Amino acid sequence: MSTGFFGDITPIKYEGPESSNPLAFRWYDKNKVVLGKRMEDHLRFAVCYWHSLAFAGLDPFGGATFERPWFAPGDEMAMAKLKAEVGFELFTLLDVPFFTFHDRDIAPEGASLAESNKNVRTIADIFAKKIEETGVELLWGTANLFSNRRFMAGAASNPDPDIFMYAAAQVKNVFDVTRELGGQNYVLWGGREGYETLLNTSLKRELDQLGRFLSMVVDYKHKTGFQGAILIEPKPMEPSTHQYDFDVATVYGFLKAYGLEKEVQVNIEQNHAVLAKHTFEHELALANALGIFGSVDLNRGSYTAGWDTDQFGMNVPELTLAMIEILRAGGFTTGGFNFDAKVRRQSLDAEDLLLGHVGSMDAMARALVAAAAIVEDGTLDAHVETRYAGWEGDLPKAILAGEKTLDDLAAHVETTGLDPKPVSGKQEYLENLINRFC
Repeated sequence: MSTGFFGDITPIKYEGPESSNPLAFRWYDKNKVVLGKRMEDHLRFAVCYWHSLAFAGLDPFGGATFERPWFAPGDEMAMAKLKAEVGFELFTLLDVPFFTFHDRDIAPEGASLAESNKNVRTIADIFAKKIEETGVELLWGTANLFSNRRFMAGAASNPDPDIFMYAAAQVKNVFDVTRELGGQNYVLWGGREGYETLLNTSLKRELDQLGRFLSMVVDYKHKTGFQGAILIEPKPMEPSTHQYDFDVATVYGFLKAYGLEKEVQVNIEQNHAVLAKHTFEHELALANALGIFGSVDLNRGSYTAGWDTDQFGMNVPELTLAMIEILRAGGFTTGGFNFDAKVRRQSLDAEDLLLGHVGSMDAMARALVAAAAIVEDGTLDAHVETRYAGWEGDLPKAILAGEKTLDDLAAHVETTGLDPKPVSGKQEYLENLINRFC
């Protein structure tokens, strides 16, 4: 049943590249087979609840600009129920297979954790019915351990053990809801797991606390039989000066230190990669190389602003480079592309919510087609293989197997008169190659 929020807009359909209809897919044809798999199954799109439905148009220097009906004063639970109805109308109009949420996005915080959890479960009951009615599933859920003032010094890393325990109880509830709704992952987003100054911080204590908290979540996953992945989302800065989950490499080092590298994967965001002074494809490639690639928050950041702008991903060449790395990783298993993106605070119309998603879904579909063509062409991968071909020889293999010492290599160079010459990396040629397909 329509809520009326989107007026007379009908479900978005694929109309092909020649269409000029702004509310139609030109490239995203969910049933098109690419590399043996349907486009929908490659991309596994999810709409996030927070930016789409809970974002009121604020920025660091300006107040709310969106006048959504569920922001009206009055019965907060009634507004939350209306928001859920509009949310599933949005998901079905876009024909996405998944959605994602934080607990505080979907229901108001109560006077106690028990009341807050009850509110979340009331909305989760609505979700369960909507999931059955629409077929839109839950990609992942997560607990908001950053908005309330109690978390100003972190949640798991907080110097107060009572806040650590409160956060654990909150996570347990959201984890249970996620599992009961058939969620395919559970995300731990440490928005304030970091510190402002070492003058009042015990770094080792906080890392140990964070490691213990994550270990408890992993233990609970196994206890409850949850089959999905546990994900951490790297974030380099903002709001904390120093974030403990700065980037993929930092997260891997943390997981390794606490024996969790086989238990936890990463949810990588393009905007966060840029803030960490990396490229999106670097973070994806590194996660794959380290065996912790899980899922993606799809957005883009401004290269001129030092904070999270969370814009819709529209840059096809950039997305193509990212998609190549995801295809190299074997594609998603439980993960997917979650639109962690928000319309601009001047984009006031309900239609704008749809236009942002439609455009980014089309951009990602174009990137998938281009990346698949590049993989099938084979020239790029062949160049990389050729560049490292020397390591297939007997001596280099023995070096990597630990069968040769520094003395052995020094003697080999001396006796053979080895005098290697550098070879061009052909970066410009390869950049030109990518552009041929985009």
